[in-house]
Amino acid sequence: MMLEHADIRIDPARAADFETAILHGVRTVIAHARGFQGFKVNRSIESPGRYILTIYWDTLEDHTVGFRQSPAFGEWRAIVGPFFVQPPVVEHLELVGKSD
Repeated sequence: MMLEHADIRIDPARAADFETAILHGVRTVIAHARGFQGFKVNRSIESPGRYILTIYWDTLEDHTVGFRQSPAFGEWRAIVGPFFVQPPVVEHLELVGKSD
C-alpha cells in the first residue's frame, strides 16, 4: 500500500462548501477507483484554508495511471477544482514504520 498526500489550499471563506464537496467527491468518484483503500481529510488549525487529503492506494499505478488517466479524474476535478487557489502539491509516500 502507498499513500497519496495532497496539500490543498482554498479560500478560507469557502471552507464549509469545500468540505462538503471534497467528502462528496472522494465518496462518489475516487472511492470507486481500482486500488482505492480509504482516505482521510485534515484541516490545518494554524493555516486557515489549508487541507491535507490522504488517500490509501494499493499501488502507485492505481493512482497515477488507473485514476489520473481515467474520466473519473475529470469528474473529481470538476467537484473540487473550483475551490483551489493554487494547484495542489501531491506526493506519494510509502510506510517506513508506525506505532503499535
